[in-house]
Amino acid sequence: MLLTELLHPGILEALAGAGHGARVLLADGHYPASTATGDRARTVHLNLAPGLLDVTTVLDVLLRALPVESAQVMVPSEDAPEPPAITEYRTKLAPVPVEKLSRFEFYDAARSPDLALTIVTADIRTYANLLLTIGVRH
Repeated sequence: MLLTELLHPGILEALAGAGHGARVLLADGHYPASTATGDRARTVHLNLAPGLLDVTTVLDVLLRALPVESAQVMVPSEDAPEPPAITEYRTKLAPVPVEKLSRFEFYDAARSPDLALTIVTADIRTYANLLLTIGVRH
């Protein structure tokens, strides 16, 4: 019996095999997970129905299970306001740096060979995607 609250076997297996510098993609319900992820990444689908299980809920559990070194978010064009999901991530991840990437820059980053895990959620918020880089255990 595990003492951690993170119990999903596929997520645990992928994280156990990932190390410092590996990446974890938390994808919203709009993300093209079949085409915009790394070839070696494990994909876990947690998208049961629209709105059930969002990126923030998954992030909360992951932050108690692994160290995060940095993060990247997908943002709309420069003249658009920051999406609420991104503001929320900045608060939860502070003081971890959160880098803004355009849509296609984000897709390129998520296709990295360092992507160890993609977790597809049913988050219906726009621009709710989050790419985490695993840090070191202190």
